[in-house]
Amino acid sequence: MSLCSRLVQRCIVRPLMLVGVLVAFAFFMDQPLARATASAVGGPFTLSTLDGRIVTDQTYRGKWVLVYFGYTFCPSSCPTTLLAVSMALKKLGPDAAQVRPLFISVDPERDTPKVMQQYIESFDPRIVGLTGTPQQIAAAAHEYGAYYVRHSIGPGPNDYVVDHSTYLYLMDPRGRFVRAFDPDASGDQIADVLHTLVARLRESTGINRSATRRIRGPVSAIDP
Repeated sequence: MSLCSRLVQRCIVRPLMLVGVLVAFAFFMDQPLARATASAVGGPFTLSTLDGRIVTDQTYRGKWVLVYFGYTFCPSSCPTTLLAVSMALKKLGPDAAQVRPLFISVDPERDTPKVMQQYIESFDPRIVGLTGTPQQIAAAAHEYGAYYVRHSIGPGPNDYVVDHSTYLYLMDPRGRFVRAFDPDASGDQIADVLHTLVARLRESTGINRSATRRIRGPVSAIDP
């Protein structure tokens, strides 16, 4: 092999191969992130509220919905995110009525309704806790591209942690994916995004209603 060929292989071919391997590995390891940035995020689910009512994705139509998959025994990411959601709701003021935060447990064995209720109320009672059968939870997580894996840390039946995705998904009032907040998103950042979206929709709805009234006015005046 000539000196020129060796230099090409060392300086160009090998680095490109390494980049390709790294990109493929990142894509494989970060599938939830790939889906979290796609318009396909979100879909039908059937779960239960903490008082036993059956709800679906259709239940929350008309609201801006924040969806988070976690569990009450989570050591860090869940309390951090729920605290940010709580702060966002407070900052939104009256606009918070247009937002419905959902906390979906990925640990139904330990997250009983009583445990979840106490946990959620320590942040904000406006956060809605949802649970279900393992199959229902898995189906909901699949729709959002979320993942969770149980890891044993001891000999007892409750000696385990759940590794899970940490994105906070924002859905619009029609159930369409808007964006995903990173786990580092602050309450102020979440509130600012929601405030802008709520105000924009309110303004758009007001314009449409005004236009409808202007169109209907003359028509109704000449109707018999």
